[in-house]
Parts: sequence; C-alpha cells; structure tokens
Amino acid sequence: MKYNGKTKFIIVTGGVLSGLGKGVAAASIGSLLCGRMKVVPVKCDGYLNTDPGTMNPTEHGEVYVLDDGGEVDMDFGHYERFLNIQTRFKWNLTMGKVFKQILEKERKGDYLGKTVQFLPHVTNLIKEHIFTIATEEQADIMLIEIGGTVGDLENQFYIEAVRQLSHDVGHENRMFVHLTYVPIPSGVGEQKSKPTQMSVRELNEKGIYPDLVIGRCSEYLTPIIKEKIALFCNIEPNQVISGVDVQNVYEIPLIYEKEGLSEIVSKHLRIYAPPKLEQWSRLVHNINRNLATPRKVLQVAICGKYTTLEDSYASVVEAIKHSAAHLDLRVNINWVDTEKVETEGNEPAKWLDGMHAVIVPGGFGSRGIEGKITLIQHVREQGIPFLGICYGMQLAVVEYARNVRGLKGANTTEVEKDGIKVESPVIAYLPGQEKIREMGATMRLGGHDVLVKSGSVAQKVYGGATKIRERFRHRYEVNPIFVKDLEKDGFVFSGKSSTEDIMQIMELSNHPYFLGCQFHPELQSTLLQPAPLFLELLRVADERC
Repeated sequence: MKYNGKTKFIIVTGGVLSGLGKGVAAASIGSLLCGRMKVVPVKCDGYLNTDPGTMNPTEHGEVYVLDDGGEVDMDFGHYERFLNIQTRFKWNLTMGKVFKQILEKERKGDYLGKTVQFLPHVTNLIKEHIFTIATEEQADIMLIEIGGTVGDLENQFYIEAVRQLSHDVGHENRMFVHLTYVPIPSGVGEQKSKPTQMSVRELNEKGIYPDLVIGRCSEYLTPIIKEKIALFCNIEPNQVISGVDVQNVYEIPLIYEKEGLSEIVSKHLRIYAPPKLEQWSRLVHNINRNLATPRKVLQVAICGKYTTLEDSYASVVEAIKHSAAHLDLRVNINWVDTEKVETEGNEPAKWLDGMHAVIVPGGFGSRGIEGKITLIQHVREQGIPFLGICYGMQLAVVEYARNVRGLKGANTTEVEKDGIKVESPVIAYLPGQEKIREMGATMRLGGHDVLVKSGSVAQKVYGGATKIRERFRHRYEVNPIFVKDLEKDGFVFSGKSSTEDIMQIMELSNHPYFLGCQFHPELQSTLLQPAPLFLELLRVADERC
C-alpha cells in the first residue's frame, strides 16, 4: 500500500524523559482539528507484547478495551475522550505485532529469495500499515504517536519508518511535533533549554527535524527561552509553544490554541481547520471553577488492589471528572487499598468514613477480595451510593449471596486456583473459558449489546433505553444456577446479554443507588458525554449530602 496523495500526517515524538504526556499532547492536537477534519490516531509502541492485555496494571497502567475487542495502550483512552471517536485495534502497532507479521510473511514465502532484514522489511511494513489505515479510513489527518523517548532502542525502527514516510508524502503533507521537557532547577529559578537542545539534536541525527516543539514546563515558556530553543532547533520562536502543567488535562487543548498551535498546523499542512471548542470550553470552565471555589465537594472512594499506580484505574478517574463537570461538583478521590482492609482488621467504617459514594472497579484474582466484600457489605447496609464494575459487580453478588441469601461458602471460582474452597460458586467460568490455557486476548472482550429490564433503575439511568451497548473484559459470569435464588428481597438482575443468558447488570431496589455492571462503562465516558452510571452515582450522592 502506497501513499494515497490526500492524507496529511502529524508525527508526535518525545524527548528527555518518559511520562511527559505524549498521549495527551497528541490527543489535544487532534481535538483542535477534529471539528472539521477526520483525524485517525495511530500509536506505535516499542514493547514486544502483541498487546498490553497480559501486563500488570501497576507496571503499564490500565488496559483499554475497544469496541472491536482489541486490548490497547491507555493512550487510546485519551484519543477517544479528546476526539470523540471509536478507535480500532489495528490503530495500535506494537513491535510484537510487527515482528509477528514479518515472520508470518517470511514463512508464507512473501520474501522468497531475499534475506529478511530490519531495513527495508520492518520499516516498509510499518509504513504500509500506516498508509493502509489512512486509505481504509479516508483520513484527513493521520496522528501518529511514537511511544517511548527518542534514543530508546525499542522505537528506533518507528523513527526510521516515519523519516522515510516524510519523504514519501512530501514536506507539505507531514509535520513533526516534538514534546520535550523544560526544567526549572531548584535554587536557579529560570527555565533551562539544554535538555530540549540535546533531545532535538538526537532527533536530528536520525534525520528528523521538528516543525513544532512543545516544551513541558511548570510555567509558560518565556519569550527568551522560546527564542533560544528556536535558534537551536532551526525553527521560528512561534513554533515553540508551552505545554504548561495543569490540574485538569482537558484544559490542554485550550492552552495549545492560546499558544497558536492550530494556526501553525494549518499553515504548515495547508489545511483549513479552525477548532470548535465552545462546549469544551464551558465544561473546562466548570471543572476549574469547582477546583477553586466548589459548589459542593463529594468524597468518593475507589476500592481496589492496584492503588499504588493511579493509572491502573485511569478511565474510572476520568469518568468521575466528566460527570462532575456536568453536575457542577468537585470530587475528591480517596484510594482504598483492599489488601490493607484485610490485613488491618476488616473495619469498613474506618476506611469509608465520610465517603459519599463508593466504587469497586475491575480486577482479578483472590488478593484483596475479602476486603472488597467487607466494604460492599458496609455500603449496602449503610445506604451509601455504590457502583461495582466487572469484578466489583461479581463480588457484590458474592456478598449478597453470603450475607442476605445465606448461601454457605458463596464465592467466585476464580479463587480456587489459589487453593480456596468454594461451596456455592455464585460466580463461575463463562462457558468454554475453563478450557482456555493462553492468557492473551482470550476473555470475552469488546462491545456487546445489553438488554435492559423495563421499569428498572438501570433503564431510568440510561434514559429509558431497553438496549444499550457497552464494552466488556471478563472470563467469569454470574452462575445461572443461582440466579433465581438470588433474585429475592429487592435484588434484581436488570440487564442481560442480548444473545446469551449472561447477567450484565444487577441492582437493589431498596437502596438509594446500589448497582453493579459486568461491563466497563468508564471506557465510553467522555467530557462531552459522561457515562450514565457514573453520572447517576454522583447525582444521587449530591442529592443525599
């Protein structure tokens, strides 16, 4: 596949150090252009995993699940939330995928008679992949994020591929954006450009010359530092913009626009794409106002075992922010480590004191689940608004089965592999899952339709809808053998699969708001359209406090 002659390419690289926020930067650039143009993001990751599905969340952050069932890097959450689009698994390229395709092509004889080499075969495959997406999606703009930091061994072939791509498409059809770091050393009190100079020099050595430099800094870049960076990067001072630290990431597109980014991009790529930011600006204003002088402050607990890295629950945090912006609230998130709940005496009142709402998000394994069950019992009995997501819903079922229905030894069969005996398996393997031995991409994944029970709380939350579509990532389900016994005394399964007898939503009719869902509603929440289950959780909590 060759260049289609129409698509423009924006390539985002990062320098100096990791964690600067290239994903948010790339998504923010896209958000300024997507009002009038079709922007398609591609993330190029250097790791050898086929996807991040088997990685520990505390190492890599959350696994973001797409509607098509792909498990991808968490930056795709930024793309979807900032661009208001549904991304595809094909748009995430990892070195694991690249090498797998190269080896498959070699075995099929596609390179017959040739020695398969990194250059040109690997770089050609990367380019062909990008050009194919551009043509298939009829993209106006391809937004390509190169993972890692310039100089990393893992991303060298991506760097070389986009260098070649820039020659294939021509100067006016591609733009290189480099995100770098401008520190203000303690005791010095001035912005320093040397890390940026060295980073850009290393990029130059690889044949890439940035057209725009974004300097990540705790303050706006001064005119002097912009001129200095421009001098060493062979660009004009107005092509150096501030990536200032913010409390609210949704402010970043507005900062970039203030710094003139969309005008710079439009001029370089010869496009007409003035941003449409009216509603976005209003919601950002709501967030910032409530950070400073809130109408009301809600305390929300997120209870899980991956609390050492907040990125493990990134989409849950963002979904809370989206709903808070629409309800004119400030939400303080309180992290509750459920392993500590277990080891420090299972005293839920101590951990949830002052909480207006409680969320138990997804997870796996037996570690920390008794702490979660103890907390769930407390919120059920005390009438605290509750949302259980995936494993959180399953453990809400376990708690109810034990403490209300009196099912002895009620638990999930997931804990059996850790030697725990399960007498009443109210949560069990999905049909066929018990025979699966490979871990990667073998769960029930992606978007599925859910039938919502008429007259239920869930139907009200979803605006009267009787069918919704949400995203899933699970291997276990509510055991259908126990459904009839569980559905008593106000316990209702109010959502089920449209094609299988799988329970997808549970609720308590005699509680202010106690709802569990097998899917992950946070994965479709955006600033402009918050996830209904989060919006209602905070609305009820706001009403009650």
